[in-house]
Parts: sequence; C-alpha cells; structure tokens
Amino acid sequence: MKLFDSFRLLPWTAVAILAALAAFLKFGIPGYSFSALVCCCLAGVIAFYEITRMLIPLLPHAMPLIRRIFTVCLALGLTVVAITEVVIIRASFGNPDEAVDYVVVLGAKVREDGPSVSLWDRIYAAAEYLQEHPDTVAVLSGGQGADEPMTEAQAMYEELIMLGADPDQLWLEEAATSTWENLHFSLDLIQEKTGTRPEKLGVLSSEYHLFRASLFAGACGVEFVGIPAQTSRPAQKINHFMREVAGVWHYLLLGGRYA
Repeated sequence: MKLFDSFRLLPWTAVAILAALAAFLKFGIPGYSFSALVCCCLAGVIAFYEITRMLIPLLPHAMPLIRRIFTVCLALGLTVVAITEVVIIRASFGNPDEAVDYVVVLGAKVREDGPSVSLWDRIYAAAEYLQEHPDTVAVLSGGQGADEPMTEAQAMYEELIMLGADPDQLWLEEAATSTWENLHFSLDLIQEKTGTRPEKLGVLSSEYHLFRASLFAGACGVEFVGIPAQTSRPAQKINHFMREVAGVWHYLLLGGRYA
C-alpha cells in the first residue's frame, strides 16, 4: 500500500519540480521566460489529469468526457506545434553560400558591456559571409532601445571593423525597432543610396528566426535569401526554437509590425 501511495504522489512531485524549474528559469536566468512558460504548461497538464481523475467518482459522466475533449485538443495543439517546428527547422538552414548584392543583418540586444550572445553570433556570421562575398553590401539594421548604450547597428559596425570587415561594405540603418522595420527601413536605405529597390534580399539572422524573417520579406515583395547565424549556446537555441513557434503563429493570426 505504501508503494502504491508513493506512485500516486509521483504526478504531484513532477508538478512541484516543474513549477520550481519554471520559477528558476523565469527569475534566475535572463532570456528563458518562454522555457519557464513551457514548464508551467506541462505542470498544468499533469495537474489537470490528476484533478479530473480524483473528480471522476463525484462526476462519473462529465469528467471522462471533459478529459477526452481536453486530450483531443491537446493532441491537435501538439500536432500544430510539431509541424510548425519542422517548418522552422527546415528554414533554419538557409542558403549561406548564395551570393546577394545586399544582405540585411538583423540586430539584437546590446548590453552595457557590449553585444549580447545573440548579437555576437550574428556579428561573427556576418564577418564570415562578407569575407567570402566581398562584393556584397551589408545593411546593419537596429535602433537603440531605452536600456541599450548605443544602436544595435553601431555596435555591429564597430565589432565588424575590429574583425577586419571593409567599411565600404557596411551601411548603417539605425532606426528600426522590429523585424518589420529592419526590412522596410533597410530597403528604403538601399533605394535612397542606389536609386533602385532590389528584387532579391539576403537576410542574416539567428537560424531559428529565418522562417519568420522570410514571411516579412515576402510581405515586402522581395525574394528572400536566408543566411543563418548559428546560436552558440545549446540551451538558448532550444529556448528560442520553442519560442519561435509562438512568434510565427502570432504573426500569422494577428499580423503586426513587431520583432
């Protein structure tokens, strides 16, 4: 009987562990809020099944029906998430060897002590791409947030120069605050400087972000060439690939000019 009771406690132990992990990710590690949300959702699913199981003797007809409906909805939701994740992963490989006349390098967080890890990943990828494609112009796109010491474009420019990039290959777009603005403002800058708007545009961003960036590029009416910057931290890569599913569906359902 004691062993049976111990097994009965396992689901609630899992709920407690997931809740503690969610709190740690949310408040202990900056940038992992979505992973915390996933842990909360898992804890909620386990708690739902346990609570409804205990209520079956009180509501023998309603509870099984509620559990079946919830299970069907959960399965459908997980299927949509899985399919979306596959699409995001496929897009993440991009076309890193394809030459383009212009590549927009999307900015990311600049901290007081310099570029964030995500921005460094993009800077290194941009330096490598420009070295291999000396005729390509890179539009470094990113404005300055309220908590950033400089524009993201300026931070990228300074580090790329230190890495040996040719200044003539670098144009700065320092007003954008979202991916939509990154692409629109960069296209406007190219047209302002050259008198023409390119039909094909390279976009360099973190690999998990390329599919959503391709949606924005399509809305801008340009052919998209994705150039991936590999995320260097495995835990961050997992978190951002999961979060990107929500970002894609937010855009597909609600649209909007957001990051």
